Amino acid sequence: MGVENLVLPNSVVQVRVESVRHWTDDVFSLRVTRPVSFRFRSGEFVMLGLLVEGRPLLRAYSIASPAWDDGLDFYSIKVKDGPLTSRLRHVKPGDDVLLGRKPTGTLVLDALKPGHRLFLFSTGTGIAPFASLVRDPETYEKFQQIVLTHTCRRVADLEYGAKLVAGLASDPLVGEVAPAHLTYYASVTREDYVHTGRITSLIESGRLFRDLGVAGLDSVGDRVMICGSMAMISDTRTLVEAAGLEEGSNAAPGDYVVEKAFAD
Repeated sequence: MGVENLVLPNSVVQVRVESVRHWTDDVFSLRVTRPVSFRFRSGEFVMLGLLVEGRPLLRAYSIASPAWDDGLDFYSIKVKDGPLTSRLRHVKPGDDVLLGRKPTGTLVLDALKPGHRLFLFSTGTGIAPFASLVRDPETYEKFQQIVLTHTCRRVADLEYGAKLVAGLASDPLVGEVAPAHLTYYASVTREDYVHTGRITSLIESGRLFRDLGVAGLDSVGDRVMICGSMAMISDTRTLVEAAGLEEGSNAAPGDYVVEKAFAD
């Protein structure tokens, strides 16, 4: 899938696929080379894609690796008839893909006011930006407690997040702090599991907080990031605002943030 002899737009650069892992029939991850000049903040997204019929076909993907990593990780759904994912799912190590030059996004620490506890609410592949943040030392410098939730349809879909969290203890930069300060809460909606139900239902009923042994959302000390489907983002946003949290942005930090690229 090389594009060596073609002139690319200035907005993208060609990068090499280093590895691919198919977690289930519905989701996969890939790692690509990181250009030397590519800079980003943990939690941001970038355009990723392929050259199709001579034209770049791109979509926004959250970067799942932290800002200090030498490579760039991505976590994607597989859409059988999707214009991009139906093709991207077939890439192999050594293939070339296209990467946007300008990462951006609101799921970054700079968009939040100082706080004590950080909730990272995710569903499906929405865990990707949080995979970046939980491996960033700055997250543990700014918050004493981090709660990462991940809700999927089936238990098998939780493997990516479970492996991520299990690997934090041996992470070169956060291995000494993450195990003591990060709590992982996984739930499913379509199978029996220790935690079942949509994350919005678990928040609204208070079960999430009872399971964690903590008080409900507190606008004074709690900060929240939300990433998932558009419906999940909308519903969760309503719940955190009902608890008194105000939305923030890069220009005006607040109590919670969502990724507007995926929500609007």
